[in-house]
Amino acid sequence: MGNNGVKMNKEELNELLSTTYFNKKELQQWFKDFYRDCPSGLLPLEEFQEIYQQFFPHGNPVKFAGYVFRAFDSNKDGFISFREFIRALSITSRGSLDEKLNWAFSLYDLDNDGYITKSEMAEIVEAIYSMVGNLMELPKDEDTPKKRVEKIFQQMDVNLDEKLTLEEFREGSKSDAWIVHALNLYLFGITYEPQKRPEEV
Repeated sequence: MGNNGVKMNKEELNELLSTTYFNKKELQQWFKDFYRDCPSGLLPLEEFQEIYQQFFPHGNPVKFAGYVFRAFDSNKDGFISFREFIRALSITSRGSLDEKLNWAFSLYDLDNDGYITKSEMAEIVEAIYSMVGNLMELPKDEDTPKKRVEKIFQQMDVNLDEKLTLEEFREGSKSDAWIVHALNLYLFGITYEPQKRPEEV
């Protein structure tokens, strides 16, 4: 398979050097790996979901992977290009906590209206619970997605309007170890090296 003859053009390389946290050597390596796995230069949803399935064989990550895919696919064409992939990866793997939380906010804000509602939060939390299966030991007040969402909103929804602004989400996440832990474990850890299949490690 593979498409080793493909090289990043200078213009794209310079643009990505100025808009990501990767250096030239890293960008070239990621580009090579991306085209090895996606010779067409476009990563479809099904392949992205397969990557998650390999990391979570005991659960069903299809839904959660779909939400992450949607957040990566910034031009909404149904594919992840190398540029979209590396920009999102730069934030999720090396961005500041605020940058990561801004990105996570866009993941939870399913209708892009600038707020996270309880139903949007519930969809993501349900997808996480479904993905990890019964591998998570949860306290009694968090053992269902509904309870978890209620707890999050009690902590974060400062003005009690049943929706979270970016500011509320950011500040609340910083005081909720679960949110940051979940983001790092289920999102950033996986998308950091998707080209490494479990059997290669």
